[in-house]
Amino acid sequence: MPDRIFMPLMGLIALALIAFSLVWPQGQGDRSWGPFGHTPVQQTPEMKAKIKREQEAAARRDAAARKAIEAAGQPPPVLEEPAPASPSQTSPSQAAPNQVPQ
Repeated sequence: MPDRIFMPLMGLIALALIAFSLVWPQGQGDRSWGPFGHTPVQQTPEMKAKIKREQEAAARRDAAARKAIEAAGQPPPVLEEPAPASPSQTSPSQAAPNQVPQ
């Protein structure tokens, strides 16, 4: 294909993609400016209320589970973050490039 046809065609495609990106529906992030976009689903009052209800229900279930465990006479589980793996515990593919696998 001659450059006289190819380059303007690529320019038009690039401009079309830029225009398309301006009106493409955004995900659940911030709202687009101006006439584009809409309020993200998670920022609507209905969804905020639903998320709050779900968090409160999860907290109630967690409290009920802890109460049931304590009633059974067992100590509640302690949730700790896992310690970072030491270099000897990593697999050879995870080891730094300058380290020799053992």
